[in-house]
Amino acid sequence: MADIKSGNELLAEIYRNTHYALQSISDIMPETEDAELCEELKKMHDGYELISGKAAILAKDQGVELKEPSPVKKAMMWGSVKLSTLKDNTRAHIAEMLTQGTVMGITALARSIGDSKDCADEKVLALAQELLDMEQKYEKKLKTYL
Repeated sequence: MADIKSGNELLAEIYRNTHYALQSISDIMPETEDAELCEELKKMHDGYELISGKAAILAKDQGVELKEPSPVKKAMMWGSVKLSTLKDNTRAHIAEMLTQGTVMGITALARSIGDSKDCADEKVLALAQELLDMEQKYEKKLKTYL
């Protein structure tokens, strides 16, 4: 039987998901030489920032404290991106890296939505669904660069 997650945990998942995405995009953008892909990354960054901001507002309204990803996790992500793009910074490789991260986010979020649907606040569930829909759209778009 699946664990039931509270709305607070779902809100934390949304925030964590957006912050990992924002960090990844920020790490990858300087390595991206393809102008079209770079523009797409900027749009994605804006989308994640918007959802992150909505999550922060909901958390504040509900008295929930959200935690930023740890500096160690951020450093590990940065190092991984730098090492991977040092070997291959082609458009297809960057799109592949981002697609893998997006799929991980989609999977974690879909699981969390399923675990929370009976106990989470409607606003939190709606925001989680908005993020899931956005990430699925991004995954589809990123695959066009492969």
